[in-house]
Amino acid sequence: MTNVIKLLPDHVANQIAAGEVVQRPSSVVKELLENSIDANSTDIKLFIKNSGKTLIQVVDNGKGMSFKDARMCFERHATSKISSAKDLFSLNTKGFRGEALSSIAAISHVELKTKTKLDKLGSLIKIEGSEIKLEDSISVSDGTSLAVKNLFFNIPARRNFLKSDTVELRHIIDEFHRVVLAHPKINFSMFHNGNDIFDLRSENFRQRIIHVFGNRMNEKLVPVDENTELLKISGFVGKPEFAKKSRGEQFFFVNQRFIKSSYLNHAVISAFDGLLAPKKIPSYFLNLSVDPNSIDINIHPTKTEIKFDDEPTLYALLRAAVKHSLGQFNIAPVLDFERNSSFDTPYSSNINSFVTPKIEVDPEFNPFNKNESYNFSSTHSDDFYIGINSKSNNKLEPLSEIEFESNSIQSSIFDNDEIKNSNNTFQLLNKYILCKIKSGLMVVDQNRAHQRVLYEGFLKQFTLETPTIQNLLFPLNLNLTSDELKIIKDIEIQLKQTGFSISEYNKDGLFLNAIPVGVKESNVPSIFEELISDIKSEVPNINFSYSDLMAKLIAKSLATQNGKKLTTVEQEFIVNSLFACKEPNLSPSNKRIFITIEISDLDSKFN
Repeated sequence: MTNVIKLLPDHVANQIAAGEVVQRPSSVVKELLENSIDANSTDIKLFIKNSGKTLIQVVDNGKGMSFKDARMCFERHATSKISSAKDLFSLNTKGFRGEALSSIAAISHVELKTKTKLDKLGSLIKIEGSEIKLEDSISVSDGTSLAVKNLFFNIPARRNFLKSDTVELRHIIDEFHRVVLAHPKINFSMFHNGNDIFDLRSENFRQRIIHVFGNRMNEKLVPVDENTELLKISGFVGKPEFAKKSRGEQFFFVNQRFIKSSYLNHAVISAFDGLLAPKKIPSYFLNLSVDPNSIDINIHPTKTEIKFDDEPTLYALLRAAVKHSLGQFNIAPVLDFERNSSFDTPYSSNINSFVTPKIEVDPEFNPFNKNESYNFSSTHSDDFYIGINSKSNNKLEPLSEIEFESNSIQSSIFDNDEIKNSNNTFQLLNKYILCKIKSGLMVVDQNRAHQRVLYEGFLKQFTLETPTIQNLLFPLNLNLTSDELKIIKDIEIQLKQTGFSISEYNKDGLFLNAIPVGVKESNVPSIFEELISDIKSEVPNINFSYSDLMAKLIAKSLATQNGKKLTTVEQEFIVNSLFACKEPNLSPSNKRIFITIEISDLDSKFN
């Protein structure tokens, strides 16, 4: 029998390893920045061209490498971080597998310049697709400069899977945020196509958060500080009123390493019980310090997942620490032991013991007659009376027999008279609209139905017609982070096509001087918040256009919510408008809007 198993060539093995380590340009950024941190650098510069597709370069002032180390660092599983398997459970460095540089060199053109403080000359190495093209000694500053050019040049299929420059740059900025927040004492700079994106100096953790996410972040932060034998917690959580619908501002750092943990995330969220609006998510920036021997980092190639020895205890400590901070800074409701009990309502008192005052009105009283004095009668009667000033009839009539005119609207839609008069629709649980049809009964989700109606209206306005705008008397100010501001600038033309006119940008956000007709000013912040969140999640790629996305977001924001009582007229309007739509069956998010229940189905229930 012919043997079929054989060893892969090194360059193929490196390309396979690169598939785990290098998923996109941001993966390279993460590895290079962490290498510079492990080299004890105090100043790190990141240069990007074309969102990392053309160039990713990191320059640091770290300890550098000797000529031999510079040559060895591109070999697979060559590392200075560990020497035995035991070291995997007491890690204090970022990288340790020795796969990153060899994987990067296998799929790009790499140029390394490095020098230690003790050497007079530094080293220059150029590699293309794992093949060394040049090794030489050069004059260079202390530290390391590593440039990665033409990423995925030898794997065009992989390069074709990369997203647009805007999306890839956003992923790079996300990785940059994670690294710079974990190390506030290090100077970081970032440049994209020659433009200065970030220039962060050594500072404390709070200042680093503010300089990354904007000055408005300062008023949103609540400090968290807890120190136990098992765990030390420090950092900040966001105030509940500033919670968002997106998860963009949630950071866990374990021993200065960014991690993702749905378990610990649930601990923080549960500490906000009763404080958040529906579907809102709090921000947090939390540093957790634990014994390196109590965690396992080596469970995922990206090293963003960690296994803890005693997760339930960590959960309890984290939840208690956040809850304590919210209460300590008067964010959470607390008992007030200094209130005056005399202002409390005596719940044990007998309400029936109170006597309703009796009032009588003198119908002959004329307030414009200066010669006439008015004496209030203290005579009590069994009924509450009101006087009718009439020359023909001056007697007092009981209130119960008098009809009043009123402009107030009856808020309840479930009065017996209204139910009797309504033959077309009925609202169930303030969520569903029930309609009689020939074959039985139709049940409509009022929120999804109204979304479909609004969506088709706005989409037609945005695409087939010139958008109708409403100019604002006073510009509307939206506070955004630098990252969010970059996203809005990239789609400003599309926003203008949908009716949003931006009059001015500043470092803390922007000003709108016009919005589409039908959109309330109060809804604009939530619309932009969801827009930015969807763009970060690459949702626009599944829509026809930004106009389509904006129509969906505005419709979702303005649609009648479930839980709202509707009048019969409103119910019938939604149903009639729904079946005038081109696609009445599905909501803009492709969810079923209505179901029908046949008479035969109802009859079968009674058999």
